[in-house]
Amino acid sequence: MPPDSTRRSEKSRRAIYAAALTLVAEVGYPKTTIEAIAARAGVGKQTIYRWWSSKAEVLMEAFVDLGAQAAEAAGGDWAETDGIPDTGDLEADLKTVLRATVDELNDPRYEAPARALAAEGVGNPAFAKEFVATLLLPSLELYVRRLRTAQDAGQVRADVDPYIARDLFVSPLAQRWLQGTGPLDHAFADKLVEYALYGIAPR
Repeated sequence: MPPDSTRRSEKSRRAIYAAALTLVAEVGYPKTTIEAIAARAGVGKQTIYRWWSSKAEVLMEAFVDLGAQAAEAAGGDWAETDGIPDTGDLEADLKTVLRATVDELNDPRYEAPARALAAEGVGNPAFAKEFVATLLLPSLELYVRRLRTAQDAGQVRADVDPYIARDLFVSPLAQRWLQGTGPLDHAFADKLVEYALYGIAPR
């Protein structure tokens, strides 16, 4: 029986994903090359170029797959199922999601590739557009959907723009993660929700 080329390709793809993620964590993104990924994965360089045009594309696909594999192992998560939980308590639901995001950002498996992709996006506008469309917008849209549900329930003012409100939660989290201006923990996530929902002026 001839070898199954589909199975062989999938095995090679998995090896390339693992090699890219491991190298970025070990030596950093600048020193990670297509040649190094190919050598670590045990495939030819042309195999990688057949599927991807750059190391950034390899890493982004590997990162997306990493998240999908983790979600599958955990039985699915809020981003893979029906969106942000809707228990009727908007504050509690947002805290649950932001705490989960903090945990992911602090996970060494995700941190190195996520930082590498963010850095690549700064100097590569075309890649940044793809990065935002592929990795960021789908999750961010879930916040908008949950905020609109809260508006329908009278928990958020009808005149509030859900896209701007979404950024009140996620942008400070991303800034602290990127710049390291303070601890990135559950207490910080909870305060973001409270400040965004209730403001900072005296009640």
